[in-house]
Amino acid sequence: MDTTLRDGEQTSGVSFSSSEKLTIAQLLLTEVKVDRIEIASARVSEGEFAAVDAITKWAKANGFLNRVEVLTFVDGDVSVQWMLKAGAKVMNLLTKGSLNHLVHQLKKKPEQHFAEVAAVIKLAKENGLECNVYLEDWSNGMRHSKEYVFQYLDFLQHQPVKRIMLPDTLGILIPSEVYAYVSEIVQRYPHIHFDFHAHNDYDLGTANVLEGVKAGAKGIHLTVNGMGERAGNAPLASAIAVLNDFMPSVTTAVVEESLYRVSKLVESFSGFLISVNKPIVGENVFTQTAGIHADGDKKNKLYFSDLMPERFGRQRKYALGKTSGKANIENNLQQLGIQLSDADLKKVTQRIIELGDKKEVVTQADLPYILSDVLNSNTIEEKVKIENYVLTHSKNLHPSVTLKISIKGELFEEHAQGDGQYDAFMNALKKVYKKKNQELPSLADYAVRIPPGGKSDALCETIITWTYNKKEFITRGLDSDQTVSAIKATQKMLNLI
Repeated sequence: MDTTLRDGEQTSGVSFSSSEKLTIAQLLLTEVKVDRIEIASARVSEGEFAAVDAITKWAKANGFLNRVEVLTFVDGDVSVQWMLKAGAKVMNLLTKGSLNHLVHQLKKKPEQHFAEVAAVIKLAKENGLECNVYLEDWSNGMRHSKEYVFQYLDFLQHQPVKRIMLPDTLGILIPSEVYAYVSEIVQRYPHIHFDFHAHNDYDLGTANVLEGVKAGAKGIHLTVNGMGERAGNAPLASAIAVLNDFMPSVTTAVVEESLYRVSKLVESFSGFLISVNKPIVGENVFTQTAGIHADGDKKNKLYFSDLMPERFGRQRKYALGKTSGKANIENNLQQLGIQLSDADLKKVTQRIIELGDKKEVVTQADLPYILSDVLNSNTIEEKVKIENYVLTHSKNLHPSVTLKISIKGELFEEHAQGDGQYDAFMNALKKVYKKKNQELPSLADYAVRIPPGGKSDALCETIITWTYNKKEFITRGLDSDQTVSAIKATQKMLNLI
């Protein structure tokens, strides 16, 4: 069960819009193919209700309604009525899984709590709702009040519930405890379907998921990018990769190739940026930096593991910098179709090391320019040159650009408008390349970096990611004017293609 839209949305500062929730829900069920999604908490807000209403209408029309779940509360008929109004059919009832929570938060005795839980389950059943039960703070319950946990489970086993869900609410368990506690419960109640819900406070979420499944848990709760309260929940991509590689007896329907796509979508919608070294989905995790690793990859793939990037719809990259070495640079040159003599390769390697020492960012797209500079040759020349342009921006008028460009000595001039100056520039450029019957790459990402504390005249770097012939590449431009730096990055792209 993916709970990004419920537990994941409890990440500090994150709130998805109704349309964003619907888009994520659709992707999780139709492309990632998780079995179930938990999309909201009942009664939270009007916005939450609107999101649930939109998702359940889509789910009902497409046969997914019984796979869409909502967190509900022991509140008489309030949550049940909310569910019915929102069109949801599966409720996950939040109850107390530790004596500490029961006594100090609810100030009730077990028998009183059980009776109230039974009344809500009965009401849900009478209204055609399917009911699962969360044992909140279950992990502390097993550590400090195991008798209560078993008393509660003895009661629940006779209730008409489909799943009982065991959350490590505060992320306190270590893997050996997860295995011991889940094993004990599964052996005592072999006929019940138990889910395990891991949090990541000690960075043990994925390891705990593995142990929970080994111990007999039939379901696991995960979130995209490990989103969630505090340190987050067990991350979907990592947990799926671990189960696929280390639990051959267990199968999931999740499509590994879709994990990176949903990760980037959730990152974009949430504004919750994932670290570049996050397993499976981080930008750098399939990038070799050390030259010795690149050399080993050439010699019988010595630094490959089962975590191949192609599994997740990604590609291996070889970073360029002070630790690159010749092998890294050769790999990048080969991808560009360029071969150098040993002497020339040594010169280029030395130049990249010098740039790395200065903390310069060097990319594969920069290599032709470095070659041209270092080797002082005309083999890589600027065949495309933006000769002149006029950029206009006026209030209540569309920005426009007049562009003069030279392509292999042939001059072209075009004028276009756009939603912004750079959009107008690209529209003029497209007119030129249409005359030449050539497609331009599509823009996949556009980022601007300005040095911290920079003044209004500070240099800014525009980094553009392009997609061309199903491959991605990056070009950079540097200027004190943001649009001009983007134009410089675009000229690099035009010469590369």
